[in-house]
Order: sequence, then structure tokens, then C-alpha cells
Amino acid sequence: MELVTEAEGAVAVIGQRREVARHCAWCGRRLPDHGRIGRPRRYCAQPCRQRAYERRAAVQRGGLPEDAVVLSSTELADLQDRLFQLRCAAEDIMTAAEDGAGGDELRGLAAGVVDAARGLERLR
Repeated sequence: MELVTEAEGAVAVIGQRREVARHCAWCGRRLPDHGRIGRPRRYCAQPCRQRAYERRAAVQRGGLPEDAVVLSSTELADLQDRLFQLRCAAEDIMTAAEDGAGGDELRGLAAGVVDAARGLERLR
């Protein structure tokens, strides 16, 4: 979307707005774009807002630095599983390339790497 003015028949571009996708600060889901009035949303829903509040309160009680990332053992195991899936997907591409796989097969394997990486973008 461009803002333009017309002065004496000339059109000048004043500025451009970039549309940037925003994501929930808790779960990482993409936030819906509901106009520009008010403060931008940080969370997709009330449960995400509540979990973030509980996590901040727990960090403050524990005396940890504010930028600390706290994961439960279940969350850590899940993260490790997703990292393992990403490594395996990348190894599949290497093996297929060494075996002389065609472009279509490599594209399919690369799509698997992209899916695994997207899974890693969300921490919870």
C-alpha cells in the first residue's frame, strides 16, 4: 500500500507500508490481521496470554534472568525429537544426492526439511 500526493499534477510516493506477518508470542501461530487500530496483538488467544503470564511469574519467583528460557522435561524431549527429525531429513537429502537422485526426489526431500524446520520454529 503506497501513500501518494498530487501536487501540481505530479505524483510523489511518500512512503510504503510493509505487511509483516505477526506471530503469537507464546505458541508461534500466525496472528490474524484485524486492522491497525489500537495496540498490536501479542497472543492468538486468552490461553496463550495466560500461559505466558504464568511463565513470567514463575521466572520472577525463581530469580532467573528475564530473558531466560525455561522448558519442562517434556518440552525439552519434544524439542530434541524435532531436532532429530530435522537432522534425519537433512541426512536423507545428502544420501539421495550421493546416490544420484533426480530433481523431483530431491525437491520432495527438501520439502521434508522445510516441514521439520517449521516444526522447530515453535518451542511449545
